[in-house]
Amino acid sequence: MKITVQSSKAVKPDYDGGDAPAAATVVPLTVFDLISFDDYMFGIHAFHPPSPTTAALEAGLARALAEYREWAGRLCADPATGRRGILLNDAGVRFVEASAADGATLESAMPLLQPTPEVRRFHPSAGGAGEELMLVQVTRFACGSLVIGHAMHHAVGDGFAISRFLVAWGQATRGVAIDPVPVHDRTSFFVPRDPPRVEFEHRGTEFKKPREDKKNARMRGGDGGAGAGDDDDDDEVVVQLVRFSREFVSELKSRASATAGAPGRPYSTTQCLAAHLWRCVTAVRGLDGGRATTLHLAVNGRARMRVPEGYTGNAVLWAHPATTARELVAGPLGRAAELIRGEVARVDDAYFRSFIDFASSGAVEEEGLVPASADPEAMVLGPDVAVYCLLRVPFYDVDFGGGRQFFYTPGYYPAEGVVYILSPSPLGDGSVEAHVSLYRRAMETFKGCCFSPGEPGVVLQ
Repeated sequence: MKITVQSSKAVKPDYDGGDAPAAATVVPLTVFDLISFDDYMFGIHAFHPPSPTTAALEAGLARALAEYREWAGRLCADPATGRRGILLNDAGVRFVEASAADGATLESAMPLLQPTPEVRRFHPSAGGAGEELMLVQVTRFACGSLVIGHAMHHAVGDGFAISRFLVAWGQATRGVAIDPVPVHDRTSFFVPRDPPRVEFEHRGTEFKKPREDKKNARMRGGDGGAGAGDDDDDDEVVVQLVRFSREFVSELKSRASATAGAPGRPYSTTQCLAAHLWRCVTAVRGLDGGRATTLHLAVNGRARMRVPEGYTGNAVLWAHPATTARELVAGPLGRAAELIRGEVARVDDAYFRSFIDFASSGAVEEEGLVPASADPEAMVLGPDVAVYCLLRVPFYDVDFGGGRQFFYTPGYYPAEGVVYILSPSPLGDGSVEAHVSLYRRAMETFKGCCFSPGEPGVVLQ
């Protein structure tokens, strides 16, 4: 299917007749912004008719940008301090209007919206961007349906902040008040303590010594264990959409509680699905049983640090439960779920505050440390798995006036070992969807074991 771009323009904030800010200001990035991936995050949303006009979408975007000026700004270095920040200059976001050629309907395009390379046709091209921090592509179909793709820079905000802006864009397009009210304060919530109290080790976790980029290292790729060192290292990475039914998730939670070894509060859906997928991915990689494997799980710090729900920046650190491949696969599901719960609980308010104190202490600069996300080898997962859970991120609340979207995907991330657990399926049947990235050689085995709530069925040596 051919997608034709009809126009591309910059959309700037609309202050509804009020005066624009007198001068551009620079908002310094926080310690959480600075350790995030220095790249764009993608997403695609599909809507059945009736659809708003392009003019209405553009006007709503302009009104939302007046409340969320950072997305219309540019990254820069603060001339006063040299520190990286966001220049609030209202330069605007890139707005691309496109259409499906030859009278194509959205129904005929649905296979393209699955996690395959073809879905990139609905992404705005960040590769060709200037300095925009947000790019949007609106693609229309002959049936009246609409697909909106976005690319938004991670340094400005995390997944929760991005979803809140998209919800606000929908609210502005519908002409209703933006709720929750955005909170732009990037200083007072993360003030280091005096004296600082670095109670946890942040070297080797959030920060590392820089290492030389390996010639064949691939973004979030890695050796995957299977055939490590073989000619298969360059095997294609594919993304599989899997849908777990309500009954399957209930069975997972029941099994986890039954095998945890001690009575206690039930495990959450996130904990059980993350544990199950960690075990399955590890099983099909063919790792040596004694090889260490770590699950990297994003932890939202808003509730932990009592930061308002409408905060517009990054507020995420990572939990890193670890064990050996053999213990993970051969042990019960409840043990993996307990490892995850324990490590997530450890990343509490005290841990976040310790991180703030360490990142603000000058030690990072004195020791030449870099964010772990900037370390080339940290981007090579190898035996590890990275899980991004969107179950509580309100992407499915986006509504431009024709009703909530019926389809959402975080885009196409051909990155081996990366898992996205999405919001509950829009089918309304209580199922939960996930995107799993693996080498093609391991994917068929993965599909054979991931729908068994019991043991993965693979014996590691």
